[in-house]
Amino acid sequence: MSVSQPVRHALTQFEVAADRLGLDAGNRRRLLACDRILIVSVPTVMDDGRLHVFTGYRVQHNNTLGPTKGGVRYHPDVTLEEVTSLAMLMTWKCALMGLPYGGAKGAIPCDPRAMSRGELERMTRRYTTEIFLFIGPDVDIPAPDMGTDEQIMAWIMDTYSMQRGVTVPGVVTGKPLLLGGSLGRREATGHGVYYVAVEAAKLLGLTLEGARVAIQGYGNVGRTVAQQLKREGCRIVAVTGSRGGRYQPDGLDLDRLLSHVAEGGRLEECPVGDRITNAELFGLPCDILVPAAVGGQVTAANADRIRARILAEGANAPTTPEADAILRDRGVLVIPDILANAGGVTVSYFEWVQDLQFYFWTEGEIQQRLREIMRQAFRRVHAMAEKEKTDLRTAALMISVKRVVDGQRLRGLYP
Repeated sequence: MSVSQPVRHALTQFEVAADRLGLDAGNRRRLLACDRILIVSVPTVMDDGRLHVFTGYRVQHNNTLGPTKGGVRYHPDVTLEEVTSLAMLMTWKCALMGLPYGGAKGAIPCDPRAMSRGELERMTRRYTTEIFLFIGPDVDIPAPDMGTDEQIMAWIMDTYSMQRGVTVPGVVTGKPLLLGGSLGRREATGHGVYYVAVEAAKLLGLTLEGARVAIQGYGNVGRTVAQQLKREGCRIVAVTGSRGGRYQPDGLDLDRLLSHVAEGGRLEECPVGDRITNAELFGLPCDILVPAAVGGQVTAANADRIRARILAEGANAPTTPEADAILRDRGVLVIPDILANAGGVTVSYFEWVQDLQFYFWTEGEIQQRLREIMRQAFRRVHAMAEKEKTDLRTAALMISVKRVVDGQRLRGLYP
C-alpha cells in the first residue's frame, strides 16, 4: 500500500508522541499495524438495469481497549490509505476520551449525490452483507460519516439483523431515534467542539462576548458550533462551504443563512455580508477559527496568514504537521481533532450503551454527560501539555498512545 498524504500526517504525529513516550521499535510497529483490513466487492444493480461493481473498505486498526468503532464514508475520492489513517485516528480519539473502543473506519468510493435512494440502499445492503462476519455490537460498530446518514445506518442495522434473525440495534450508532438512536447524536460533534472552545477561551482569558468566529464547513458540525457560540455572545463573522461563503465583520445573520440554504440556495449566494472564498477565510481577522470541512485545509501555504487565537479542529486531520509547527511558533492554540471533534463518538458510545440496556436517557442527561467528558478531556490534555512542555496535539496523542500501550501490556501477547 502506498503511503499517501493523510497516512504520512498520521504517522508523523504518532512518531512525535512515541518519541516523547520513549516507545521501543516493537511497540511502535505493533501500534502502527492494523488488526484487519477488508477490501470487498460490492456488486449493485443500478436503476437502469446495469451491474456496477463498487469497492468497499473496512479497516479495524486496534481492538486492545474494546470493539472497534468508526464511521462509514461515501465519497468519490476516498481511498484505502485515507480510511487507514482515519481508523488510526479513531483509536487515539477513543483512547483519549476513555471510551472502551478501538478505532475503525469504512468507506465506498462513490458519489452518493448522483445515486438514487434505491441504488444507495442496494449498495449499502450488499456492503453490509460482505462485511457481516466482521461487524457486530461486540466486534466493530459502524456509524455515519461523510456522505452517510441515519437512513444508511438503518439499512445496515436491518441487513445485519435479518441475517442474525433478531433485531440488533447496537450494531451501528447514528440511527433514527425510532430504531434505537440517541437524542443529541446528530449535533454531538458540534456540541463537543463548542465545549472545548469555551474551555480554551477560559484558558486564554478570551471573553466570548463579542469574540469573532470564522467557520469553514457549514454542514451539521459547522452549523451547530455557530449556533452555540452565538448563544455565548460570539459574532460569527464568516462561514464557508465547498464553493465559498459569506463574511460580515459585525456578525452574520445565521437565521437568514439557514433559511436560504434550507430553501435550496447556495451558501455563497446568500445576500448577507460579502462573498468570500475558502482561501480568503483563513486570512480573516478572528479570535476562533473552526475548520469543520475536510482534511488538509490548514497547510504551510496558509498557516502564516491565520490570525485566530484558537483553532478548534471540527474536521478530521484539517491541519498538516508543517502548518502545526507554524501555528505553534505564532502562538495559536490548536485544539486537535482527536479532542475537539470527539463529541460525536462520545454520544455514539452513549447510544451503544443505551441500545445494549434497552434503556434510553433524556437529552438533558446526554448533554450533561457530554459536557463533563469533554471538559475533563480538555483539562487532562492541557495538564499533560503543561507537564511535558508541548502542544495540545502531542499531549493528546501521548495520553492516547500510552493508554493503548498500557492496555497491550496488561493483556499480554497471545499465544
